[in-house]
Amino acid sequence: MTGEQLVQPQLAEQPEITTDPTIYAARSDGKFAIPAVPVEQIPESHRRQVVAYESDQPPGTIIIDPRYKLLYYVLGDGKAIRYGISVGAEGFQWSGESIVSNKRQWPTWTPPSEMIDRKPSLEKWRNGQPGGPTNPLGSRAIYLTSGGRDYGYRIHGTPEWKTIGRNASSGCFRMINQDVMDLYERVKGGEKVIVLTASGEMPKGLNIPKPPAPKKKAEPKPAAVTPAVTPPMIGPMIGPSLPAAPAAAESATPAAGSNTAPAAPGQTVIAPSTAPASTVPAANAPASPAPAATAPASTAPAATAPAAPLFAPAETATPPAVTAPSAIGNSAE
Repeated sequence: MTGEQLVQPQLAEQPEITTDPTIYAARSDGKFAIPAVPVEQIPESHRRQVVAYESDQPPGTIIIDPRYKLLYYVLGDGKAIRYGISVGAEGFQWSGESIVSNKRQWPTWTPPSEMIDRKPSLEKWRNGQPGGPTNPLGSRAIYLTSGGRDYGYRIHGTPEWKTIGRNASSGCFRMINQDVMDLYERVKGGEKVIVLTASGEMPKGLNIPKPPAPKKKAEPKPAAVTPAVTPPMIGPMIGPSLPAAPAAAESATPAAGSNTAPAAPGQTVIAPSTAPASTVPAANAPASPAPAATAPASTAPAATAPAAPLFAPAETATPPAVTAPSAIGNSAE
């Protein structure tokens, strides 16, 4: 089959319709064992069953109603087989028409790069996860294309059967493994698949959500640096200069009869080597005590520079806002 050619399935060749509780019992297809699903834990509305369903679509058409998480396989004569499904999570819902382009048993699952960006743990399956009981595509996969293009949407089984009836996928439609195996046997290829809008209306064209941008990785927050505590330095106080003490020689009164001239300011007085050894003061020349070479009692206030703060405020780096992220709608999940 090539292109978007539609085929009309022959319902006479369809498998027998079975809806009793044993349909969810454990089974094997010769390759892998499919575990049983407890029927009592599946809402009755989402168990496989034949229901009244009026539609102007030909038999074999698949109609998906994301509002109620249900898939209908049109039988004609006002009837359809109804299956419970899981649909795309918020931001991953889509609507429009597709066709069944292929189908496979125990398919390999290859997560797209956008999904790996969202979930780095999937990196190990970049080249594909082999089919098997733990594979996200389950026991069977039915591939869909729209306008000749594969957007990555599938109708497939899942080992996570508890997600049936919920918005949980990246745009694909999950089914209980036993249910998708039943549908797999009914589709032949080329059937029309109609995905209704979120409000349950017929779609007007193909509405594919814009792929969400992957989350940016948060930049590492720089470690806080505690500034070193430096004790204040105690140095000489800076203030106006004190008057210099007069030299003792300058204020000393020469002895009477001395031939020594008073020393000029700034000169050092050198005692003559012939000074008399007598310690008796000369007559009429009482010794005048030299003024003490001390600074005045009152000292000028020291000019104090503003004290530097002991602790500089620590610079706090604010990490860039983390944008949080998310994923492309055409992921095979």
